[in-house]
Amino acid sequence: MRLVLKGLFVLCFISLFSISSYAQKEKNYPIGIVDVATIATQLPESVEADKKLKDLQKGVTDSLQKMQDSFQKRVDAYLKQKTMMPADKQQSQEEAFRAEEQQILGFREQKLNDLNVKREEFLEPIRKRIKIAIEEVSKEESLKLVLDKSSSVVLYFEDKMDITFRVLDKIKRGSK
Repeated sequence: MRLVLKGLFVLCFISLFSISSYAQKEKNYPIGIVDVATIATQLPESVEADKKLKDLQKGVTDSLQKMQDSFQKRVDAYLKQKTMMPADKQQSQEEAFRAEEQQILGFREQKLNDLNVKREEFLEPIRKRIKIAIEEVSKEESLKLVLDKSSSVVLYFEDKMDITFRVLDKIKRGSK
């Protein structure tokens, strides 16, 4: 009986020591969570880049709308006169419309590609700046891994693991 009590006592002591050791390790997480989207939306250069992109996009949208309106007016006029045209002229006009429609679609696709190139051009320095700040905060906090909160990979985290505002603070302090 005494042997069982001693064994139980030793087991409880080891368990308490393990729990205490685990609790101390738990305080120093080697993993951090950051919300890159939150940081990006609060940076002045992001706001400026977003405004520039919206202005470019509006210009493209306006140009496309004018082209489509003009095209539609010509198609409507053709449809009104179609019955009075000879078949060969109808066919040549319809082919011209198909070619013009392809030109409009090509123009649209080219402009969307141009917008994507501009978006990357504007966002790359911002991403680089955020990455550098994340690396600095990670080194300061002795983090071994940092996950982006906005990605679908992060399923759960404790708030104390979130370094978003420390990274944002690092960027803002570094830019002054």
